[in-house]
Amino acid sequence: MQEIEFNLLTEPWVRVRLPDNTVQEASLTDALVHAQEYMDLAGEMPTQDAAMLRLLLAVLFTVFSRVNEVGEPEPMEDEEAALERWGALWKLKHFPEQPIRDYLEQWKDRFWLFHPERPFWQIAELRNGIEFDGKKLNGERAQSGNKTPLFQSVSADACESLTYAQAARWLVHQNGYDERGGRPREGNKPRHGVGWLGQIGFVEIKGKNLFETLMRNMAFPEDDEVIREEQKPCWEWECPRTEQSVEIRVPQNPAELLTLQSRRILLKRSEKGKRVTGYEVLGGDYWPPENALAEQMTLWRKTSKENEKATYMPQQHDASVQLWREFPTMLNPKGHKPGVLSWNLRLQEAGLLKKKERIILQTIGIQYDDQGASVKDSYSDQLSMQLALLDNLGDSWTPRINREVERCVDAANCIGMLAKELKLAGGLDYNRVKAYKDLQKVTESARSQFYFAVDQPFRQWLRSIDPEEDDMTETTARWQVTARGIAEQLGQQMVLEAGSAALVGHWVEIKTGRKKEDKKKILYTAPAAYNSFLGRLYGLYPKTNDEGGTA
Repeated sequence: MQEIEFNLLTEPWVRVRLPDNTVQEASLTDALVHAQEYMDLAGEMPTQDAAMLRLLLAVLFTVFSRVNEVGEPEPMEDEEAALERWGALWKLKHFPEQPIRDYLEQWKDRFWLFHPERPFWQIAELRNGIEFDGKKLNGERAQSGNKTPLFQSVSADACESLTYAQAARWLVHQNGYDERGGRPREGNKPRHGVGWLGQIGFVEIKGKNLFETLMRNMAFPEDDEVIREEQKPCWEWECPRTEQSVEIRVPQNPAELLTLQSRRILLKRSEKGKRVTGYEVLGGDYWPPENALAEQMTLWRKTSKENEKATYMPQQHDASVQLWREFPTMLNPKGHKPGVLSWNLRLQEAGLLKKKERIILQTIGIQYDDQGASVKDSYSDQLSMQLALLDNLGDSWTPRINREVERCVDAANCIGMLAKELKLAGGLDYNRVKAYKDLQKVTESARSQFYFAVDQPFRQWLRSIDPEEDDMTETTARWQVTARGIAEQLGQQMVLEAGSAALVGHWVEIKTGRKKEDKKKILYTAPAAYNSFLGRLYGLYPKTNDEGGTA
């Protein structure tokens, strides 16, 4: 077995998607210099693509903060220079090959997957690490101990060991999305928490190909002083940290932040054959998430009160919530936009993107259990709209769109209430504990049905908005008619499915106070439930004069 093996700059390992939708592996170098030929990254999981995207971006930030589009040394001094540099690269429609090759060749020795002193993104002399087999490294299995695999299609035998290419991809993924770990074999260090990418609400902007995606997410900082700060990707460190669980300051330069050593990892090779059979891991570098605003690829939520100093925390995504329902969080006027969104708005203001530029937002993430010790779900979502909806032109639109999102939530609650009342009309005993839980399930299921039914129409409506030319009142009114119609149709279907028993109805005894005699009887019937539902629904979405209602 060779001590030094598998250089990531020359060996194929990055999964990319071609225009004909086939997938192939490319070296790290080729993934960058041929980015315009690939449609997208095509890792085993969306989270793997998110982690890989950040690695590629770290290279680009480093190279093009030091040289211009033709490879001449030209460090950036301010925001104007950053915008000019970006515009020159965008105009090329590809990354200039020679500057990238020259830079990576300079650091080639730091990109060996296996090396006695500096294995890539690993600690050669890892001590006291927690040992795992190959199955744990493979995110498709997402398994630890006796936990059920997240992706059952991946056989256990296939995951006992990994190829070098697979191991390299999951190494990058593990550094960002690793679960909360156990205690080391020795010492009193605490458990390490979830990896940084697992703590944030990851958001990126998608382009027509990998080149455009990388460019749209290469968001330089707004602060001129930070722009002038030297990029420090992890492979340039002369003395990488080896001790367990070190709290550090939030890096301001993007390359250092994007290559955070969230874990101390060492891959284990098989003595026979080029396979990775396991690894050791300890907690690595971390920082408190509060106001870590140098992170450009996350949603934020404000946690401070009105009169307090502004405090923001990464806003994690909910796997059960469609991205458009997070619209108010993304565009809260009093909040903090994701850096990649702000950067694209600056590009548009500078005339580097079209006035009617359309963007595709993608969110990616992992949902852990309450302790962060295991993976419950993996998810991704996309949303398309005009970029202008996010800038000053869209400021007047934002409250309207936010209000329509809120109305959808209220309409879902109306549907949920209808489902509950129909269940009671059908004879469910309200006072039984089991029945109460059944009502909760029925209500939530009905809400989910509405969100499913309204999902694509809302996305299409949002995609269709031209904030410069569309009349806001007419546009929102048109959507309200659509939303009300979807809710009405779903309500009618639920009444039909409730059956004849619900049509006749049932008396339900409801407690009104603490005393035994504090109770009353209510007759629940399907017609009454539906009429109440329509009353609530029309309160949300009043009929207009054109529809035969009131203005």
